[in-house]
Amino acid sequence: MNMQKNAKIYVAGHAGLVGSAIVRSLKSKGYQNVVGKRSAELDLTNQLQTQAFFESERPEYVFLSAAKVGGIHVNNTHPAEFIYINLMIECNVIHAAYQYGVKKLMLLGSGCIYPRIPPQPIKEEYLLTGELEKTNEAYALAKISGLKLCEYYNKQYGTNFISTMPCNLYGEGDNYNLDTSHVVPALIRKFHEAKVRRMPSVTLWGTGKAMREFLHVDDVADACVFLMEHYDGNGWINVGCGEDITIAELAQMVKEVVHYEGEIVYDPSMPDGTPRKLLDSSKLFSMGWRPRIGLKAGLSRVYADYLMNAERYRK
Repeated sequence: MNMQKNAKIYVAGHAGLVGSAIVRSLKSKGYQNVVGKRSAELDLTNQLQTQAFFESERPEYVFLSAAKVGGIHVNNTHPAEFIYINLMIECNVIHAAYQYGVKKLMLLGSGCIYPRIPPQPIKEEYLLTGELEKTNEAYALAKISGLKLCEYYNKQYGTNFISTMPCNLYGEGDNYNLDTSHVVPALIRKFHEAKVRRMPSVTLWGTGKAMREFLHVDDVADACVFLMEHYDGNGWINVGCGEDITIAELAQMVKEVVHYEGEIVYDPSMPDGTPRKLLDSSKLFSMGWRPRIGLKAGLSRVYADYLMNAERYRK
């Protein structure tokens, strides 16, 4: 089932990091009938509002990237919010997509859905084979429920709902709030402010030994559009680059990009999170897709964007 260039496509979360990148990717490929609503206009946790939107707009295709996201600290301290908000968004949008005859839906998941200590690299079939990482368990449970909703709706109703599981993402327009941000934007802001203030050192959480895989959001968006165009199936698909690095290596790379000359100090009393999360993206690669943006080049792009918008990003 190929998307027509004039098909109405709804990107839930179109103003967010991933959603905005999906909109850019769609438009660059000639899809112009793309719709989106900000959360102030449409509360996707509200079933009646969600159903009213689908009834009036009648989208043919849906990218479900709307979600409550954040780093280790905010996940660990606000678990009720993370599981409630994400479950409500997924249930409302997926059910409305079924009710109003959406031809195809994609749920954006997260690599944190996999067990805390699985074999590496992590294959799709490792889901639900072990205990989850406690610091983001609530978010992971919500995302697991979302992809299972897609699977069960396909099984019972014959829908075409697919799910993707990206690795750690970063990109222009990210969240730089140090209380809620992910690791890359947090590092960029910390090192930049330390440089400006001439601080002799920057302290980072954990030991620096945890390993993560990073993908620029434009590559993730390109993979999502590629899968909507080429994949129909009931299984979820990992989206990664196939390589990971330690947090210490990432910090050193960001330090060099920012040109900060001080020292990096680690606080081992704070959590590392999952020890390692390297996705096995061989299924996606076998379809002919590969990422294009290297990590160092991507970080340089993001830092340049941060410098241009630093006042807005620091709010």
